[in-house]
Amino acid sequence: MHSLGPDWMDPNFLLDRYGTALIWVSLAIVFIECGLLFPILPGDSLLFAIGLFIATGKLPINLGLALVLLFVAAFLGNVSGYEIGRAVGPSLYNRDGRFIKRKYFDQTHAFFEKHGNKALVIGRFVPVVRTFVTVVAGVGRMERRRFFVWSAVGAALWVAAVTLLGYFLGQAFPVLQDKLDVAVLLVVAVSLVPVAFEWWRHRRQLAQALADELDESTS
Repeated sequence: MHSLGPDWMDPNFLLDRYGTALIWVSLAIVFIECGLLFPILPGDSLLFAIGLFIATGKLPINLGLALVLLFVAAFLGNVSGYEIGRAVGPSLYNRDGRFIKRKYFDQTHAFFEKHGNKALVIGRFVPVVRTFVTVVAGVGRMERRRFFVWSAVGAALWVAAVTLLGYFLGQAFPVLQDKLDVAVLLVVAVSLVPVAFEWWRHRRQLAQALADELDESTS
């Protein structure tokens, strides 16, 4: 099977190379993507693949244990990103490097301003935003307790939704093991559903507000 990206982004390649140690590699990747400002790691596809590999017996680990470990990795990654944001966020923004680009901060800041606390939940499902939203929260000095609560909610929903999707589809359609590229595209599409819903809701609210203003001006 040919991957959509380089070999190290292909879960099948990682499984062939690391075997049962894939779970530990996955924890490291999830932690790094969620907190160490490296936005091109395959977090969504890897969670999906782990669920699928468990369902098909390729990865002999208890599903519940895998979910807990992945949640801890995602949450601790968030905490690291938040603390990085509090400590050195402005200097990272001004640096505008190869991987840590200023536009990523700008896009995530706009996303955070629009969605508030929910950004820590919704943003979890959006590549790039997932990596930078915690840093932006740190730069903005978001209250730690509030950040921890919403970050935990986002981490739990992300890990559970994507991993269980892979698990149940893997049980129903084991052939997905050999069609993982197609499954990854499905994961990306599903991950955009919350964003599409929020966009639709925002447009609806804006249209309603404009209609109310028009009614007031003509009355």
